[in-house]
Amino acid sequence: MINYLPFIDHIRNTRLEPWCEPLAAQLQQTWDQLNDGNLARLLTALETLPSISANSVELDRVVTINGPVGDAGAQLNSALKALMPWRKGPFRFFDIDIDAEWRCDLKWDRIANHLSDLRGRHVLDVGSGNGYYGWRMKAAGAATVAGIDPSWLSVVQHLAVNRYIKDPSHTVLPFTLESLPPNLGIFDTVFSMGVLYHRRSPLDHLAELRGALRPGGELVLETLVIQGQVGESLVPIGRYARMNNVWFLPTVPTLVQWLEKMGFENIRLVDQSTTSTDEQRPSDWKPGQSLADYLNPEDPSLTIEGHPAPIRALILATRPELARLKRYHLD
Repeated sequence: MINYLPFIDHIRNTRLEPWCEPLAAQLQQTWDQLNDGNLARLLTALETLPSISANSVELDRVVTINGPVGDAGAQLNSALKALMPWRKGPFRFFDIDIDAEWRCDLKWDRIANHLSDLRGRHVLDVGSGNGYYGWRMKAAGAATVAGIDPSWLSVVQHLAVNRYIKDPSHTVLPFTLESLPPNLGIFDTVFSMGVLYHRRSPLDHLAELRGALRPGGELVLETLVIQGQVGESLVPIGRYARMNNVWFLPTVPTLVQWLEKMGFENIRLVDQSTTSTDEQRPSDWKPGQSLADYLNPEDPSLTIEGHPAPIRALILATRPELARLKRYHLD
């Protein structure tokens, strides 16, 4: 259905090579068991993208594909509109600006200066969406970015971008972290941004993230938190900010405690910020409700349900070297 062979060929003869065979088998199983009519519609839209040659690419604040459009502008716009909503961005396809719901460049600005040098590193981006952050990682020198996201819309939006960029070292796979082979232990850096609070078992998620890292690798964890003391967390009954799949919002000290329990070290909070309506808002490419509609109109420090409004914490941590793992009794 989707040709991932260029990516598999890319990771051969790298640290990621042990993943080649199980990845190919998992993809084949995905195609054999596929029962999603929505994917066919998305792939049809993808195939209507016009054949335009990119003169250059800028992987900056706006991921930009440059080149002359000629008479293909209307066809390009129609194909990209068929792949709405665009939640992550911004992107610029030739002369078409995609102003996504999330200004992801603002989050990247909060992250970039705190990361270990990404040059030459093999990265796993969990819950990658359409791959916007992966392009910023590539610009920072990452050798490989493997995004995983179970949303077919995210997968196909990435294919639309990469149709013009043509970079086999960056992909978005239609998987969840739980579906990957356990304890791969091959990635230099693993990102999990905006995922932890969607997991019924946050400790299992942290263990799976640790298992994907090589010894000494770096975890980049961004998630919703609340103010409070160690041991405290919010377990919202019903919805949180109109989301029905939010399970645990810990305090930062609680989150650090979870990471320690799951065997991470060198744990440090590098950023904490309240999500603003400048960063998340509706646009022509994602119309309808957005953050302003999820907050209490009389008190924006609360969600519409009365919970604390979204605060996002960014934490970095390290998987210990193998010799040190034994004391955690985790491997």
